[in-house]
Amino acid sequence: MQNNGLKKVAVLLLLWGSGVSSVAQGEGLPVINVTANKVVQAEEEVPSSLAVIWGETLADAGASDIGDLARYTPGLSFQPFGQSGTSLPVMRGLTSGATTFSSSVLMLIDGVPVVSGQGFDHNLLGVERVEVLRGPQSTLYGRNAEAGVISLHTRQPDEGPYAEMEATLGSRDLTSLRVDAAQPLVPERLYLGISGEWRQQDGFVENLTDGNEADDRQRQSGRLSLRWLPAKDTDVTLRYGRLDYRDSAAPWGRAESKSRRVTSVDPGSNDSSGDDVSLDVRHALGPDLTLRSITARREIRDRVTQDTDLTPAQRFAVGRDQRLTTLSQELRLERQGDEGQSRWVLGLYGDRDDHQLQFEQSNPMGTQRSEATLEAENLALFGQWTLPLGERWRLTPGLRLEQSRVALTPRGAGQRSERWDDVTSQLALQYRLGDDDWLYARYAEGFRAGGFNAFSAQSDYPGYEPEQVASYELGIKGTALSQRLRYGLASYWMTIDDMQVQQVIQPGSVQITNAAAARSQGIELDIDYLLGGHWTLQAGLALNRTRFREFNDLSGDHAGHHNPFAPDISGRLGLRYDSPQGWYAQANLSGMSKTYLDAANRFNRPGHALLDLAGGYQQGPWQLGVYVNNATDRQYDAVGLLNGTIREYNPPREIGLRLGVSL
Repeated sequence: MQNNGLKKVAVLLLLWGSGVSSVAQGEGLPVINVTANKVVQAEEEVPSSLAVIWGETLADAGASDIGDLARYTPGLSFQPFGQSGTSLPVMRGLTSGATTFSSSVLMLIDGVPVVSGQGFDHNLLGVERVEVLRGPQSTLYGRNAEAGVISLHTRQPDEGPYAEMEATLGSRDLTSLRVDAAQPLVPERLYLGISGEWRQQDGFVENLTDGNEADDRQRQSGRLSLRWLPAKDTDVTLRYGRLDYRDSAAPWGRAESKSRRVTSVDPGSNDSSGDDVSLDVRHALGPDLTLRSITARREIRDRVTQDTDLTPAQRFAVGRDQRLTTLSQELRLERQGDEGQSRWVLGLYGDRDDHQLQFEQSNPMGTQRSEATLEAENLALFGQWTLPLGERWRLTPGLRLEQSRVALTPRGAGQRSERWDDVTSQLALQYRLGDDDWLYARYAEGFRAGGFNAFSAQSDYPGYEPEQVASYELGIKGTALSQRLRYGLASYWMTIDDMQVQQVIQPGSVQITNAAAARSQGIELDIDYLLGGHWTLQAGLALNRTRFREFNDLSGDHAGHHNPFAPDISGRLGLRYDSPQGWYAQANLSGMSKTYLDAANRFNRPGHALLDLAGGYQQGPWQLGVYVNNATDRQYDAVGLLNGTIREYNPPREIGLRLGVSL
């Protein structure tokens, strides 16, 4: 009786929060299996805040890059940056700088890690689902998962051949062509998957010097998967991907200009590219025991020029020509286990970074160039075990031992190196309220490796220490109302020591330093509700309060200030209708509160809400769809980037028409 009472109270609160008071009868929501803990589990069984976004939802909305995930994942946002191919994620108030070459949120693409903001992108083509784990996940995933993990799972080739083609026309002369196909080469043995995209779109920032847009965009990408089943218990997949940007400048203007106009002889360009290759091997050693190896190499060529003065004089400009190479290897044993049995993961992980860095800065005094080699090595042993304690209790301890080494060799100067040893742990305790309902308490530690300021004006290239996080989380998740409602509610409190903070000394001159300490606390709510009559409601809310406890720099005392780029509130409300006749309609309202852009909290991007609409119809193999993003044409420019000098213009309303065929 007590368990049922707790469950009813939780359900009533969730329904009140979503504004829904009645439920129709019918089938429930499908079971969602995820691999957030590197073993297959139902979403409700994961003792951590977790959101799942389906590829169909993203495709129907015209989502085309990793930044679009923020509209469907409360608690996830991205720093204003404006340049394709580089994304700096923000989660639970934790951020990272582009010059650290180490992100606070890890992205996985079919298990392959993306460890820096450069190359933190994906066109979302062929993605089946995205799992977003919030909160420290360093025990299983290492130094880049101190704030969370974004895991993309793409469609894998198998016995069912498919071919999908889609063309999109839209605002500002948007033209896009996408292809995703797979075919068995040898039945039950060898399969081939191919996908590719060509996309271009005019910019929305007018350059008064030549009358053209300053920020045109063009992207080309391709992916190939070759899957081989040499034996009954072995699955081998070789993947290769390539992504090229041929963009003009970032959508930047002078801070005081609201008109989306600049005056520049050469606003800039982005000719960045990236490729990756990976070998994913699974071998079943027994009914519940699997050996998995993921070997990968990623290379990002970051080539950017950008006018930061944006006047005919063009007194200030920056340029980058960087080659970032990462080799990684993970080897792990996974024991799946049936219901009521223990599950565990034990693994080894290592990676090596070899980055060639070149940075150029122009000002009235001339042009300064910096060149350096940045090398990093990481080696880790990790394990996690889910242990049933009777019929209702589960205990999940985890531990990771990791050693990191970073070495910076500036051109014309001696090498600087540092080594750190880190031990991160986690412990989760779960209590089963009903068939699919779980209460949990979780303690987790996270860290991000230290490094050196490769482009510092100081001759000693000052270093910064690892960032350390301790997190306490309480939550409840499960299903209710004949499985028509899926819910998750989590509250957390975190302490951050040696917090890594980005400081802009002057336009183009950025330095990372350690703030003494900060605190982060908040609440996260996720709801999926099958209303009946083919209607589905999705809602989410994330409240976060991240403040410096102690932080002084040359601009003053910042104790009590917001951490830059971390909003206090973000949320979404989505509604979708799927007709039995083959048409659909969906609306998504998302938004976030004011976001500060500097430690002194002088500059900000205002709070805003965005309405995205989409609809479509399928008849046989043909699909027709239309979408409208930012339907109200809301303007929410980030005013004050680069120490108050730059305004990043947000994209205006975009309308797109999609025509697709499946063969």
